[in-house]
Formats: sequence, structure tokens, C-alpha cells
Amino acid sequence: MTVNVNEQDIRHVAKLAKLEISDDEIKKFTVQMDNIIDMVEQLDTLDTKDVPEMYHGAFIENVMREDKAVPGTDREALFENVKESKDGLIRVPAIIDNGEGDA
Repeated sequence: MTVNVNEQDIRHVAKLAKLEISDDEIKKFTVQMDNIIDMVEQLDTLDTKDVPEMYHGAFIENVMREDKAVPGTDREALFENVKESKDGLIRVPAIIDNGEGDA
């Protein structure tokens, strides 16, 4: 099946993408898109019956480690650079004005 791209197709796609394209660019893109589709159609003719499926270009292997609980950073050390705290929480300035104004 051969698909031919015409200038009307390129104009339609440009309109959908809200792109402004000049007449010279329309002609250029029409040729380029037609060449791309021809290349993809050539790939369809290849015999891939004995080629294993590939879902990713890089070899991926799950490397799992044993899930062990380890002590984290000391809470007191984390709070050394905190300006204000209350009840073990960091107090920060309000950034929302409770829905009033133009926020």
C-alpha cells in the first residue's frame, strides 16, 4: 500500500498543530513527509519472522537488593539549619492567602 502525502495533508496537519507554514515550507514538508512514509513502507517489506522482539534499545536488568531498614540521618542534625520549628515540624511562611485576593 503506497501512501502519497499532498500539500493539502500538510496544511491540515499544520492547522491541527496551529502552525503557520509558508507555501515554500509546505512544498518542502510535503516532499520530506512523502520520503519518510516511503522509508517506513520499505521497512514493512523486511522479513522479521526470526527476529526476537525488542521493547527497548538498551539492555535492562532488574538488580534487586535485600530490603533492609537502616537508620536515617539524625533528626536533630536535620533541624540544625531550620529557622523555625514547632512540635517537630518545620515552620514555613504561608504562601496561600486562604482563597482571598487574586491568588
